[in-house]
Amino acid sequence: MAEGDIHELNELFGVPNVELEADIVAELLSIMRIHSLSAQDLFFKWESYCIKMDMDGNKVSIENLRALKQDIQDALERSNRTHHAHIKTEKRSSGTPRSAVKGGGDVYGMLNGMVPSTPATGKLNKSASKRRNQLETPSMARVKGNIPSSSPDYKSPMRTENQLDSMNNLAATSFNDRPNPGEVVEVLNDHLKPPEPPMAPHPESRIKLNAASDQKKLGYKTLAMKSSEASEILDDRIDEFLSLVRDQKNIDESEFGSAASQSTTEIVAVGRIASDSSEGKLNAASLVLETSRRTGGGRRIPLNVKKLVGYQFFPGQIVAFRGINSSGNEFVVKEVLEMPLLPNAASTPAAIEAHRERLRGGPDAMDSDDDPAPLNVIFGSGPYTADDNLDFEPLHTLCSQAADTYVDALILIGPFIDVDHPLIATGDFDLPEDAAVDPDTATMSTVFKYMISSVLNRLVASNPNITILLVPAVRDIIAKHVSWPQDLLPRKDLALHKNVRIIGNPMTLFLNEMLLGISSQDVLWDLRSEELVGGRPTDPNLFSRISKYLIEQRHYFPVFPPVDRKKLPKVGTVDGLPTGAMLDTSYLKLGEMMNVRPDVMIVPSALPPFAKVVESVLVINPGYASKRRGAGTYARMTLFPPKLTDEEMGGGGMVSHKVHERARVEITRI
Repeated sequence: MAEGDIHELNELFGVPNVELEADIVAELLSIMRIHSLSAQDLFFKWESYCIKMDMDGNKVSIENLRALKQDIQDALERSNRTHHAHIKTEKRSSGTPRSAVKGGGDVYGMLNGMVPSTPATGKLNKSASKRRNQLETPSMARVKGNIPSSSPDYKSPMRTENQLDSMNNLAATSFNDRPNPGEVVEVLNDHLKPPEPPMAPHPESRIKLNAASDQKKLGYKTLAMKSSEASEILDDRIDEFLSLVRDQKNIDESEFGSAASQSTTEIVAVGRIASDSSEGKLNAASLVLETSRRTGGGRRIPLNVKKLVGYQFFPGQIVAFRGINSSGNEFVVKEVLEMPLLPNAASTPAAIEAHRERLRGGPDAMDSDDDPAPLNVIFGSGPYTADDNLDFEPLHTLCSQAADTYVDALILIGPFIDVDHPLIATGDFDLPEDAAVDPDTATMSTVFKYMISSVLNRLVASNPNITILLVPAVRDIIAKHVSWPQDLLPRKDLALHKNVRIIGNPMTLFLNEMLLGISSQDVLWDLRSEELVGGRPTDPNLFSRISKYLIEQRHYFPVFPPVDRKKLPKVGTVDGLPTGAMLDTSYLKLGEMMNVRPDVMIVPSALPPFAKVVESVLVINPGYASKRRGAGTYARMTLFPPKLTDEEMGGGGMVSHKVHERARVEITRI
């Protein structure tokens, strides 16, 4: 078994900074080998088994794994018996036998209908309080491995009604009875000890916001994409990277050429990774390089990567190869050239000192010799309520945390009112009792006003100088702009306090000296699903590797084309298909990073939450505030004030922010 599988098992089944015991790894590898499972598929089985047996997912022991192995074997035998019985029955009634297993992806019967889909309309006509008592919060305690129950490869053969009935037979657990609330599951820079929260709100805001990207450009007209414009955008991206490689690596213009042209001379070719098939996952046999019209007439050429020790590609990735096409049939890659990175974000010493003084919180404290209190920021990402209700309990809990600890900023990422939520999709829900609105005239903005805005406004009342940022998502039902890159949510009729600001998606902005990049698009899931890794990858850690793609490609969504909706995590609607990426190719340039790398990049994903430093960028996946049947996670960042040396103060040049060295990040359960 490859070392990569062992590393992935530690990522999925282990705890941060602690390796799994050798006997546990051996047992996991044994199950993978016997049942031909990948590490990810085995984790799905383990997660489902823990939910079914009401076990704590942290207790990965030999006994539990052997019980899991036996359960998988029993389920397989049951499936085989059912399969043969079904074939015999169909032989009596029909001349064409059909497999009973073929229609469903749960061949081992492990999930047993535990993954909920949208219940039938007749089963949803109950009050929100009754719905909340019908469903169970999953007992899976370890958020580190918390892949959503509906994996992209899972297809339940059960009907929607049967899934709901099976799920309702489980012992119900309310949000208040969720396991381990407030537990910190991962810490970055643990050596930085956070101070006690202040006893009262700061007398004035300690944050100065400054947009680094032009939000006005996000207001483009949607549903008006032209093929000619889209192709030019894709071509220009290849040509821009060719110029970057040529200038930063000092490669002569004569060394560049078209990978699609037959030649006996070794060349440097720049192009886009693509697949020669519109279906299936990218693999070494389907790997092709797409050239731009200027460098190769837009032709595609198969790639031969057998001479590479290791490689890692994904569709849409702009790459630079050194190799040869002597046959005219394929380009033999001899070397993969690293893409030049953007410089680190930096500021003048005077600007950094001004931001440091702002952290003191007011003119009365400006003369103090003590270090100012660190900046406290909470990051949360939607959905903010479980599938069975619209109570938004995770959002209330997040805001309570922000109020109790007097955070400086609360950054909330959509979707807020999710178009893929089963109750929203069916329209079967009631407004709060205090909403004095005629239901016949109510809109989704009204729903937002009474279910979201009221919570945020109460937070502002308790912490008057807090800064709240809202980032939309393509799944936000109140969004007028349905494509990504995405314009701001319309503020009218939302009744938001002036402290609540709405920004675009994606957005790059300064919080004091810190350059923050945010995108609500789940690009990490797409990268993990479409990534092709061969040999020995440069970075064995999955989360670091896929995060680095964003930094190398200088884009918040470099995958092209995006992943098929059928491969994305299932949602609670009738068909189970999520909204998807909704890319507007003509405006993908608006998804590019600015002239420098962000200090912090927030990329929410259905993958397990994490915080990692990648190429001096602090990459945070806070997880989702609410999973489909239980509470999720959020991230808290404690950013200590910058300290300049005498050399930096007197140098007169720009000074790097080094946020990754002075930021403590905690991934915490709601």
